[in-house]
Amino acid sequence: VQLVESGGGLVQPGGSLRLSCAASGFTFSSSAMGWYCQAPGKQRELVAAITSGGGQTKYSDSVKGRFTISKDNAKDTMYLQMNSLKPEDTAVYYCNAGGVYYRDSYDPTEFSSWGQGTQVTVSS
Repeated sequence: VQLVESGGGLVQPGGSLRLSCAASGFTFSSSAMGWYCQAPGKQRELVAAITSGGGQTKYSDSVKGRFTISKDNAKDTMYLQMNSLKPEDTAVYYCNAGGVYYRDSYDPTEFSSWGQGTQVTVSS
C-alpha cells in the first residue's frame, strides 16, 4: 500500500489549496478514506472522511463549509479542496486509507495505511 500526498504549500489567509492523495497497492474503490491534520505540539485529528464510493462525507466542525473531500475511483486519487484558509489550519496533512466509516466517526484502525504528509502553512 502506498499513499502519496501533494499540493501543500504556503498560502495567505483567505486563500485556497487542493491536496491530493495518490493511492496504489490496494482496491481504492473499496476503501473508505480520511484526511487528518497535525499541528506542532498537538495530536493528529480528523479533518474529513469519505465512504468508499464517495457518497457520504463528514467534516470536523472547524472546516465544515470551507473544505470539501472527494474521491476519484477512476484515478485512485482522493482530494481535499481547502478554501477560506485560516492561520489555524496550518498543519501537516495526512491521508488515511482503509479505516472504518461510521455514521458519527471515522476510525483509522491499526490495519489502515497512512501517507507521509504534506505541509500546509497559512500565513501573511
